[in-house]
Amino acid sequence: MTKKSAATTAGMSVRNVLWLWWKLLVVVSLTLCVLAFLKLQSYSLSDSELSSSAFSTSSISRRSRPVDYRGNPKVAFLFLVRRNLPLDFLWGSFFENADAGNFSIYVHSEPGFVFDESTTRSSFFYNRQLTNSVKVAWGESSMIQAEKLLLGSALDDPANQRFVLLSDSCVPLYNFSFIYNYLMASPRSFVDSFLDKKDGRYNPKMSPYIPMSKWRKGSQWITLIRKHAEVVADDDAVFPVFKMFCKRRPPLEASKGKKNMKHQKQHNCIPDEHYVQTLLAMHSFEGELERRTITYTEWNESATNMEKKGWHPITFSYADAGPVQIKRIKDIHNVYYESEYRTEWCRNNSTLVPCFLFARKFSRGAAMRLLSEGVVSQFDVASIMNSTP
Repeated sequence: MTKKSAATTAGMSVRNVLWLWWKLLVVVSLTLCVLAFLKLQSYSLSDSELSSSAFSTSSISRRSRPVDYRGNPKVAFLFLVRRNLPLDFLWGSFFENADAGNFSIYVHSEPGFVFDESTTRSSFFYNRQLTNSVKVAWGESSMIQAEKLLLGSALDDPANQRFVLLSDSCVPLYNFSFIYNYLMASPRSFVDSFLDKKDGRYNPKMSPYIPMSKWRKGSQWITLIRKHAEVVADDDAVFPVFKMFCKRRPPLEASKGKKNMKHQKQHNCIPDEHYVQTLLAMHSFEGELERRTITYTEWNESATNMEKKGWHPITFSYADAGPVQIKRIKDIHNVYYESEYRTEWCRNNSTLVPCFLFARKFSRGAAMRLLSEGVVSQFDVASIMNSTP
């Protein structure tokens, strides 16, 4: 009896130990599942930035704005600059020939920078900087954020009906009257937008928030009607997805050795070349666009340059800004999109028009030549040679 009782007790002890281990295994497994779920949620919905379902227009917040405006429409010139505005003297001359009731000016510069008599030659830019600006880095989502801030500020004025995004190296190719009439004559936005088939910038992790079928590419330099400007400024669904998944690939660094190979496998996504185009496509607004930019850029597309540092816009010098070169840009009436085998003829209400109203990137010397030769207006170059800043 004693031996049997001991054997029974030993068997129960083994079963108890196995049972305890089983319960512990179950608890640990459940804990790991919960942690994995929470991690997935934080990755997919970081700080509640992304919605819990696929994109829909209901996720777009709308600020209270006038539905209709019957007064004199204005063009809002939105300058996205690094710090100051090097070509302010040219733009000052441009705006001098305009009716003040036909335009407004907004400048996004680095936080804390103020446009006044000590930082700009033109009074048109005095205190036109945004007070809520952000630090901007090329190839990052902060560029989109700055554009959204410019549009948001300009939309506070119901008279603003056209919104033109410009860089600190942009120049007008015509006088104000021509540009104003050109923009107001069209009920469409001018947004360079085409299918991105080759670059592989689309990150599958964007799905289902941003379907690949809506992924577009194009120039950052856009001109929007008010309806489209509101969509871009108020978007709080698509922008967080871009911020999380559309990022520039780190540059090659000799010191990182094999890590460079890992970095080069990342999606090389430049947010400002995709955001507005993709957002408007997701809203089914492409039928309301002239799918081209009105800002001319000349690219260095040589194979050697591409291998070394990628394609970059050419900067126009004084020698490049003569009548012949400017006429060549003005005479462009169509743009070919290789990825879509599409020739976009530049039209405005079915009328054939010059494709470009602005151009970049222009040096200070090139801008002086435009003024001295009357491209924008008659101007005495000597008047600014010794001026400040």
